[in-house]
Amino acid sequence: MEPLYLRRSGTSLLIDFSTGEAAMLHFGADLGPVLPDLSLLGEAVPHSALDVPVTLGLIPQASSGWRGRPGLRGHRNGQAFSARLRVVSVERSSVEGSSVEGSHGGDCSAVITQADPEAGVSVRTEIRINDGGLLQLRHRLDNHGAGPYSLDELAAVLPVGRAATEVLDLTGRWCRESHPQRLPLRQGTWVRSGRHGRTGHDASLLLAAGTPGFGNRHGQVWAVHLGWSGNHESFVDAAADGRTVMGASELLGAGEISVAADASYETPWLFAAYSAAGLDGISDAFYTWFRARPHHPGVRSGKARPVVLNVWEAVYFDHRLEPLLELAEAAAGLGVERFVLDDGWFRGRRDDQAGLGDWYVDEDLWPAGLTPLIDAVTGHGMEFGLWVEPEMVNEDSDLARAHPDWIAGPAQRSAGGPAGRLPERWRHQQVLDLVNPAAWQYIFDRLDALLSEYRISYLKWDQNRDLAEMGHAGRPSVHAQTLAVYRLLDELRKAHPGVEIESCSSGGARVDLGILERTDRIWASDCNDALERQTIQRWTGVVVPPELVGSHIGPTTSHTTARTHDLSFRAITAMFGHFGLEWDVRRLAAAERTELAGAIALFKQYRPLLHSGRMVRADEPDPVLRLHGVVSHDGGEALYALVSVATSFAEVPGRVCLPGLLPDAAYRVEAVYPAADDRRAFLQAAPPAWLVGGIEASGRFLAESGLPMPVLNPEHGLLLAVRRVTAAAPAADPAANSAHPVRNP
Repeated sequence: MEPLYLRRSGTSLLIDFSTGEAAMLHFGADLGPVLPDLSLLGEAVPHSALDVPVTLGLIPQASSGWRGRPGLRGHRNGQAFSARLRVVSVERSSVEGSSVEGSHGGDCSAVITQADPEAGVSVRTEIRINDGGLLQLRHRLDNHGAGPYSLDELAAVLPVGRAATEVLDLTGRWCRESHPQRLPLRQGTWVRSGRHGRTGHDASLLLAAGTPGFGNRHGQVWAVHLGWSGNHESFVDAAADGRTVMGASELLGAGEISVAADASYETPWLFAAYSAAGLDGISDAFYTWFRARPHHPGVRSGKARPVVLNVWEAVYFDHRLEPLLELAEAAAGLGVERFVLDDGWFRGRRDDQAGLGDWYVDEDLWPAGLTPLIDAVTGHGMEFGLWVEPEMVNEDSDLARAHPDWIAGPAQRSAGGPAGRLPERWRHQQVLDLVNPAAWQYIFDRLDALLSEYRISYLKWDQNRDLAEMGHAGRPSVHAQTLAVYRLLDELRKAHPGVEIESCSSGGARVDLGILERTDRIWASDCNDALERQTIQRWTGVVVPPELVGSHIGPTTSHTTARTHDLSFRAITAMFGHFGLEWDVRRLAAAERTELAGAIALFKQYRPLLHSGRMVRADEPDPVLRLHGVVSHDGGEALYALVSVATSFAEVPGRVCLPGLLPDAAYRVEAVYPAADDRRAFLQAAPPAWLVGGIEASGRFLAESGLPMPVLNPEHGLLLAVRRVTAAAPAADPAANSAHPVRNP
């Protein structure tokens, strides 16, 4: 059987079938159109080992001698515990218009089926490499035996190049999500387990392995992400024979998945990327995939991402109509395009201890329903959005009192039967058992009724607790609950295709490509502190493009950290996302209102670029300075943010490079926000000479030599706009290039 060689956008995957197994030989850089004789690439056989070379299979197996983490773990009442999967068929397909050519040049996707007749199972594996180089892989296990097959794990794995010696992943907590951590790669297995029943505040989001010191724009990097919103594990497994794999799987509870005869289990998609140019190349692959989706926001709706005002940190639970009408009028005057009513509008909801589950507009608060507020909001030209938390329930609610058996937990519960033990409360909440068809239907009907009755364009869909001891009918049910939530979202979107949905999960506790297939943005964190957001958004943005990451200007003093920041720093931070406000803007001082309106207008000016261009991040040697930006795909324009997160050892920042521009094109660089004479932002006797009037320079000069930057006060930023002027004539040699001095207008 011919080997499988998938190639696209500089990435390739090579699988050999000569041993009867799907042996993974390579994942990473494109190997070119012609392959050598793969039969000559068999590994050496060492002493005190198997008598044949050990195969690293598409599903690593002990039956092939693999002594690392197995790809499949399962059994039939303790029997058939070690599968021996062998290839049955390989279906190949190419993509019309693929740029690859030559031998083995046209395949971009395949379906590989392997089977073990004695164990009575087969595994069907789908693989595709998308435009941009992002690889997707998932398995489906089919049970052909007479009885059930107990599945403990089915993992998707890929080989990592031997050059990778460091591991990077992310961790965090509430209000401090997506923080990086690095460690050296050693023999053994590095495992990150998520047992939250949701993705988790401490989820790795991205597991990467790379060459020593790999950074934003240098080094080889291999990275994976599991598109799943329930329990999961991601891992790097470095075997003693020198080979390394990385992968991920759904983390199943004890006895959670029993595959019945003639039934199947399908894994979530594993997404994987390779880059020879650091983490920015990983982002390129993910962003290209996201933006090619027909249902991607902007593609699906045909409109720009609206500027949002969420009322939470403006009014909290104070849902009186008059203040909300004032807030809507003030927001519209600033240029806000979407007004979102947060928690507190439904029956019995005066604080966070009661009412969840009773999804009816509170008649005492809203005697005329939500119509007066919605009419005012839409009358100002804004869309109206509404907060919901459909997956949770307060025990102090009409729903819980009427249907106590609808609350999920470790004990079996039935209507009219014994109550059974419940998990510990979390924020006064329990989890609604959406695996129960009646509970699922109730939630669908209530949300469908709200969306049908009112002009609601947007749902802020929250999920504020872990799914601890998650069970249905006495069995673990995170898997089934996750699928039930997916189905709920799918059916609501089908019934109301014009409604956008945000995935919020006490901030960034459910950020993954599984939920983002069904929603239009995520809320990266409940923390609006701009300093914290610089890290949270930067690392969330390795995977998720900015138009999908909610990013708001919070109050002057942060609700969650008590830090105070100038408006320019808060606005510059929020600009590199789906921009909005979460702030009481009714009684701003005149100067602050003018500045805020200007910042909103500036975002709108650059919104098309910010939500379509390539994200670039400099490898800035000064750890207190961070430079990131978005460059248009044609190299015609860019917007950069230089941020100072602390005081520096150096008196002046020196020259800072602007990466990602066309090297032989001329550009004009201007500082657009804040003003050069802003004494809050800068601590200097005089700014660099170019700062007031701008400068013209080649893309090569800006990337290699850079520009001297002003002395930013800590926790301040500077926004730089770059626009192409003309194409510079190519230089014959480096000396010729230096003969044309940079012009400072």
